[in-house]
Amino acid sequence: MNKWYDATGKNGGIIISSRVRLARNLNAYRFLDRMDAEQQQELNRAVTDKLMELNLGENKLEFIWTDQLTDDQKKSLVERHLASPDFIRRGNNVLALSEDNSISIMVNEEDHLRIQVIVPGFDLEKAYETANQCDDFLNEGFEYAFDEHLGYLTTCMTNLGTGLRASVMMHLPALEAAGALGSIINTVSKLGLTIRGTFGEGSNAYGAVYQISNQITLGISEEQAIENLKNVVNQILYSENEARKSLQARNSLALEDRVYRSYGILKYVRSITAEELYKLLSDVRMGVSMGILPGVQLETLNHLLANCGESTLRISESEEGEAPLVCSRRRAELVRAALEK
Repeated sequence: MNKWYDATGKNGGIIISSRVRLARNLNAYRFLDRMDAEQQQELNRAVTDKLMELNLGENKLEFIWTDQLTDDQKKSLVERHLASPDFIRRGNNVLALSEDNSISIMVNEEDHLRIQVIVPGFDLEKAYETANQCDDFLNEGFEYAFDEHLGYLTTCMTNLGTGLRASVMMHLPALEAAGALGSIINTVSKLGLTIRGTFGEGSNAYGAVYQISNQITLGISEEQAIENLKNVVNQILYSENEARKSLQARNSLALEDRVYRSYGILKYVRSITAEELYKLLSDVRMGVSMGILPGVQLETLNHLLANCGESTLRISESEEGEAPLVCSRRRAELVRAALEK
């Protein structure tokens, strides 16, 4: 089965993916920070037993117990946006992961449950529909911690209410180059949203890839939160398109030269770091979506973004602890092979 990142959804040139994450706690258990290891394992088993009954058609769930993973396997889950850094740090937990990697349910993260769905392109409704399906199914087997006035009760107060975090991953090289992101970040924060780096809070934006997400979860419905995010994303999408037109109008030759230089390096590179790859992929992605560079598929670029992290490369080659130089060589081989197809 193809992974979610091997497809391109709506506005796939600028919008890489849409994600919905729901935070839930179960009434029958104490909040996680007050549970001992035995109680956490009991919760792991109870939720896993229930999820085994979830019918996703051909998209079956795999159960990954983090205490059985190597360090590289854990880090790879973060690199591929399948688990949060906090989930990996905590340990003593289990991840339910669908075959296409679009659904990941973290048991014993900050809350008892973090239900996450990622889909390609700009399709928050589809991500929410799938997350809601999983949420309703689990609620059939477990009573959630819920208050009539506060909504879903969560470990962190910033998740009270809906417990929903929706986000859209966007490629914004033209706005970044124009120095316009600072003012955009200030503006969206006043609207109850935030713009973060590639891997979420506290991370850098590699290759001009940013996450735009909601911050308000209390006093607003899930549908309202998603609609607010959609409206802001559409405005950023328009601004990025306008910034690209301006970039092309000022000096189209320089833009084309930049795109083709980056593409040429990737076609023939023999060793490349992840950071350099993200930067060059950014130029190529912009060139493809602007029609400058025909023949390259956005799905190929999505695949490289998802699978060329340091730890992901090491586990794909069964070379735990492989030296960075060897990883850089292997990364270059994968890039060349992908661009030759």
